[in-house]
Amino acid sequence: MKKNQHVVPKGKDWAVKGAGNERATAIVPTQAEAIKIARDIAINQKSEVVIHRSNGIIRDKDSYGHDSNPPKDKKH
Repeated sequence: MKKNQHVVPKGKDWAVKGAGNERATAIVPTQAEAIKIARDIAINQKSEVVIHRSNGIIRDKDSYGHDSNPPKDKKH
């Protein structure tokens, strides 16, 4: 099942959680590490990565599935 991967703060660390999951897939010390893990999972599942700020607010999204309206930027 395709689940969007969320990069969320977890205490002083960062967690990668599949949408709707109670438990984290991974907990790592930096947001950059969490983004890499989430991106690899999303590419494999053809889903999205949703990156949150340390206060929990969404700061960015990247889609790795079939997107009928793909973004013009290539930042990630």
